Parts: sequence; C-alpha cells; structure tokens
Amino acid sequence: MIQEIYIIDEDESLYNSIKVLFKEEYAFRFRRIKEQELSIALHNIPSLIIIHEDTLKSDVVQICKNIREDEDNRITPIIVISSNIEHQHRVDILQASVEHYIKKPIDEEYLYYTIVNIIKLLDMNRTVSPLTGLPGNVQIQAEMKKRLMNKEKFTMLYLDLDNFKAYNDIYGFVKGDEIIQFTGKTIIKNVHEIDPDNGFVGHIGGDDFIAIISNDKYEKLCQNIILDFDYNILDYFYEEHIKSGFIEVENRKGTIEQFPLTSISIGVVEVDSNKFNNILEIGEIGAQVKHMAKTIQGSTYVVNRRNN
Repeated sequence: MIQEIYIIDEDESLYNSIKVLFKEEYAFRFRRIKEQELSIALHNIPSLIIIHEDTLKSDVVQICKNIREDEDNRITPIIVISSNIEHQHRVDILQASVEHYIKKPIDEEYLYYTIVNIIKLLDMNRTVSPLTGLPGNVQIQAEMKKRLMNKEKFTMLYLDLDNFKAYNDIYGFVKGDEIIQFTGKTIIKNVHEIDPDNGFVGHIGGDDFIAIISNDKYEKLCQNIILDFDYNILDYFYEEHIKSGFIEVENRKGTIEQFPLTSISIGVVEVDSNKFNNILEIGEIGAQVKHMAKTIQGSTYVVNRRNN
C-alpha cells in the first residue's frame, strides 16, 4: 500500500529535498501543498503531514491544532521542520500533539529515518489484528471514507468463511486461527496481483475480511481468491473429511449435523459517489450481497453493480 505524505511548504525547497531522499522508495508518495490548501491534505487522510514552518505566514501551532481537531486526522503524525530553536516555541508545538520537531539545517539522514520509522510505528499501532497483521475497523472506515470523499470509483469485497464455527468445534481454535491467517494471506496475495498500487485489505475481525481495489478486475479477483482458497484449504482438513466432503458436529440438542468443508463467500459492491452518500450505505449493501453469496453452497461471489 502506498504511503501518502503531504508537505505543507510555500516553496519547493523541502519538497524537492525529500523527493531526492526517497527516490528509491516506491512505497512513499509525497505531495506539496500551500498552507491555505490544508483542507486538501485533511480530506485525503494522509499517512503523515510535514510542515515547513519557515515558509509559512500563519501560526504553525494553530495549523497543528487545526489538524488535530479534524476527526479523521486525530492520529495522523505531524513533523514540524523549523529554524526557530527557541525552547518555548518548540514546547508549544509539541503541546499541540506534534510527534517530531526537527531543527534546521536539516540532517537528511536523520530526517529520512524519522519519516520511515514514524510510518513503521504507525503501521504497527494501527494493526488491531495481531493474528493477521491487517488494518482493523478504524483504518478500514478511513480508507473507505477517503475514497468516497475523493469521488473515486472503487470496488469493495466483503469476505467471510462458511461453516467456520463447525471447523472450530472439531479442530479447535488454534487450527481455526491458522485458517484465519491463511485466508488473510490468500486475499492479500491476490489483491496485490490485481491492484498492487491501490489495493487495500482489512480484517474486520473473526473470519470477516474486506478488500478494496480501484480497477474493474473484481470478478477476476474473486475467481482467483476462490480458486486459491479452495485448493489450499484442504491442507487444514484430515483425509477422512476431505474424502467425505463434510464434517460432523453435535448440536446443542445432541443431534449430529453434517457441515460441508469450509468455503469462502464474497459480496462485491461497485462504488461511486453518485450511488452512495456515506460508508454506512456501502456496508449495508455489502452485507446484503455477502448474505446472498452465503446462501449458495461452496465458495462463491455475488456482485451488486452500480447500474443495477
């Protein structure tokens, strides 16, 4: 996933220096804006905001407070770069919840590793699923909101597993966790192949995942995920269950029930700003199409198209 970093700078000096520093780092995308264009950065919920104070006319402390007051950017890290070395000034800026204050002249190596380490730390802190290492609900919602506000056309995939509880009942939660990890890796692998630059994968929790791609290859993506999943899921079953095609579980009434082997269901929603007003509406449609997919035995996907 590309890390988008905004530089608030009235001239291009800092922006040009950082571009040179990161010329070999393709996972970072830097954008320069002027201070009156701050709303653009906030609108796009960047991974990091860098402020070049020396070039600004406005109070940098107030700018930082404005960033923190924006609901979607309360946890967006801020670096202020300045030639002002007055102690109280630096303290005032840090009190505005700024993560780093870097004095000029800039030590480029120091700046490089500060940016890289902030992004690494942010990724770690934002990961609410230690099981899969994937972004959780906060980041999923922010990603959806960003794309919707930018009037992007994108596709949401809502994925979860069928008969997963029955699997846990027979094989135990440790093996169940292995299937969750396997599912996450399968989704990531196939999303990256279809949309390496703008694809996004999140773990809602349990056996529920989402994926977002920015192109129209979602049917190919669904087919690839299903083929990959159905082929490799057999590694997590005993041979006897593979041969019979089902597992047997005793229900609460003491009756033995048969459940097919674990499969994956995918609900697909084509999104554009003309059809959806907010992410809640997208989620409602996503739940509906995923439910439709789950009514069909075996791994499958159901699509809700824009014009339907």
